[in-house]
Amino acid sequence: MLPATFKLCAGISYRHTRNMTGLRKNAMVAIHHELNRLAGPGPSKWISQVCRRSSFLSSRIEEEQGYNEEEMSYVKQGEDALQKAISILGEQEGWTVETVAANGDKVLSKMLPDIGKVFKLEVMLEQHQDSLYEELVGNMEQMGEWNPNVKEVKILQKIGQDTMITHEVAAETPGNVVGPRDFVSVRCAKRRGSTCFLAGMSTQHPKMPEQRGVVRAENGPTCIVMKPCPEDPNKTKFTWLLNIDLKGWIPKTIINKVLSQTQVDFANHLRQRMANNVSMEMAHAC
Repeated sequence: MLPATFKLCAGISYRHTRNMTGLRKNAMVAIHHELNRLAGPGPSKWISQVCRRSSFLSSRIEEEQGYNEEEMSYVKQGEDALQKAISILGEQEGWTVETVAANGDKVLSKMLPDIGKVFKLEVMLEQHQDSLYEELVGNMEQMGEWNPNVKEVKILQKIGQDTMITHEVAAETPGNVVGPRDFVSVRCAKRRGSTCFLAGMSTQHPKMPEQRGVVRAENGPTCIVMKPCPEDPNKTKFTWLLNIDLKGWIPKTIINKVLSQTQVDFANHLRQRMANNVSMEMAHAC
């Protein structure tokens, strides 16, 4: 099936400029506090400031930590994916409703120059965002256990706390309407105040060249944003921006119809996974 993972990663490996040496520790701390201040209850402050400051901060801090040029390139790709995705989500005009489920889950879409059609899932989840973050980031390699659209997720490399490169294999569709597809993605995970961001686009990695008999698809910019529900902080407002190019000769009309349903299915699979986790915790407590 079309991958229902939050495809997160950055497209082209390019050289990260390193013409500035590290900042002093107190300067890094001051900038870090400033970024935290920008994350408020809504995305507007983050959107307006992160594009100018996030890459600056992260790249200088990573240099201080001694990352090599290749690692810095991946960090920069992840930061760029985050900035692009948040900018798209910040544009409130021009979205078209694709589908609205009976439970209120909604998928919208929008055509963007140089990117194509992007989809935005908007749902309310009953779980606290910390639990969702742990499942989607901490337990990422277990996604194939609960999401039937995903066969496997493997972490190829971790860079600090915020960046990782993954290989995802999508499950085949019934009748092989969509043949074998895989993705190599760089993922950027950020927490700013009460808001969590999981962003990225496709990338390349030496540990995972293209596989024989499998089409290497591309994705991104994509982003999941999780923030507490204003009425009940134990619930989470969950937004997922999705953009996928499956390559091959699949008609765009078919892809567009399936992608919106894929997002709705993902939300339902995630709800079921979280409910099962609670049941297991209760069973162990007895």
